[in-house]
Amino acid sequence: MTIAETRATHWQDEVRRLARERDAVILAHNYQEPAIQDVADHVGDSLALSRIAAGTDAGTIVFCGVHFMAETAKLLSPDKTVLIPTAQAGCSLADTIDADQLRAWKAQHPGAAVVAYVNTSAAVKAEADVCCTSSNAVEVVNSIPRDQPVLFLPDQFLGEHVRRQTGRDNIEVWMGECHVHAGISPVDLRAQVAANPTAEVLVHPECGCASSTIWLAGRGDLPAERTHILSTAGMLESARGMKAETALVATEIGMLHQLRKVNQHTTFVPVNPKASCRFMKMITPELLVRCLREGRDEIQLPSEITERARRSVQRMVAIGKAPTA
Repeated sequence: MTIAETRATHWQDEVRRLARERDAVILAHNYQEPAIQDVADHVGDSLALSRIAAGTDAGTIVFCGVHFMAETAKLLSPDKTVLIPTAQAGCSLADTIDADQLRAWKAQHPGAAVVAYVNTSAAVKAEADVCCTSSNAVEVVNSIPRDQPVLFLPDQFLGEHVRRQTGRDNIEVWMGECHVHAGISPVDLRAQVAANPTAEVLVHPECGCASSTIWLAGRGDLPAERTHILSTAGMLESARGMKAETALVATEIGMLHQLRKVNQHTTFVPVNPKASCRFMKMITPELLVRCLREGRDEIQLPSEITERARRSVQRMVAIGKAPTA
């Protein structure tokens, strides 16, 4: 064992010891750095982690992700302590809309159902009717009567994807974007496909290239039968049974770690190797240890928004979930 491997083992042992002492469950998003993913109790997308947060028996939830995710965990588990290794881990997409802007938008469209992507603050969730993730956005919108207008926020690329998939023309979309996904361009995608002509193509619907991907596949510039618009959970499911030698992945590069873990036969290549979220990467091994030792940073939410925000998240979690006995 190398010195680096020994240090990594000691760090993992320390994290797990501290977590036991604090009665903590560690949740990590797919975009976290590999060391964080490997030490976590659960790794997944926003929907999966939200459901785990709602059902955990642990007294403390340590959320290795960005701030809105930890807020969501607190909404679903209000009596538990929810910690994030650094409260500075924000989200450029969540910052594209605030509660005042949403209230003004709602006033312009009375009677519309408001669907808020989970990548939003708790204050924005409190103004929404229901939340969604990229995994269930289409399902959530389809749960709304087709004759009722929908306000979808804040991601414009995911909103356009939902429009295409549902066939609804009564969806208004907020013009927000994730700076990382918006930076994965059609130029990047076409260059990678040209270099890897037999590869499978996995594209997250938040990507700036998502809409053009459908168009390019339709006209034959991309391999239609091998081009897939998928959430991170969908990418992982696709990777499990994949036989291709190469797959091109258009999302934040942290996702590659999970894909490579479930499929060691396929080579997973990022469409844009620079697609790294600086907010996700603010969660470091050192800060995770500090979080567990010192109980920081704790998520606190104003009581006046908590109940309303919780309802919109609970509706999201319930949609598509199999009933239990």
